[in-house]
Amino acid sequence: METLEKIKKQISENPILIYMKGSPKFPSCGFSARAVEALIKCNVPFGYVDILQHPDIRSTLPSYANWPTFPQLWVEGELIGGCDIILEMLQQGELQLLLKEVSERHPE
Repeated sequence: METLEKIKKQISENPILIYMKGSPKFPSCGFSARAVEALIKCNVPFGYVDILQHPDIRSTLPSYANWPTFPQLWVEGELIGGCDIILEMLQQGELQLLLKEVSERHPE
């Protein structure tokens, strides 16, 4: 499967998906750690892709997303943003609301 197809498939199959360095239990960078911590606080299921394990995705996703950095949060096929945006949304209560609504629309 082509890398771009793989990315599109991951995004379509996971209503809430974070592309990050490392895993939620063992993040490999501070930005990924803070972003995944914010998602965990929202108490909803989410998928993740460790871009350190997938160099093809790490190199292809920034041009597809038109977003140069990681982590990247995708919700229902739409790029929400990176660490700063995630934390800002969490502080304003927007992230919790958005993710709760999405997880209710997509029960596991």
